[in-house]
Amino acid sequence: MNRLAYQQSQQQYQQNQVNTASPAELTLLLYKGAIRFINASKAALNNQKWDEANYNNQRAQAIIRELMATLNMDISMSENFMLLYDYMIRQLIQANIKRDPSLLDEVKGYCEEFAITWSQAMKLAKN
Repeated sequence: MNRLAYQQSQQQYQQNQVNTASPAELTLLLYKGAIRFINASKAALNNQKWDEANYNNQRAQAIIRELMATLNMDISMSENFMLLYDYMIRQLIQANIKRDPSLLDEVKGYCEEFAITWSQAMKLAKN
């Protein structure tokens, strides 16, 4: 399979995954996507591929903004998440401006913790 065909099949798989996911599964996919784009941005920064780093950083920012948009602000804990997501976006922006891959590590860590916690919550909700 050539590279283009592989990429197209990956995109189709991801699209199918999103189309069939529950809201809880979509949230987990968002966290995982943010991690993937942060990793890609960090790798590009380390290789001085500024445009690629910027593209992936902006994709991670878009995911965090989507997570912000899905918060139910009637729940008091959502205010804390909103503040944390806002901080994460500001860190991503600073990493982009300063071209500093180390600034991405903190945001990635939050996303990894959220993904683990969300996955555990989904398992508990099924039981």
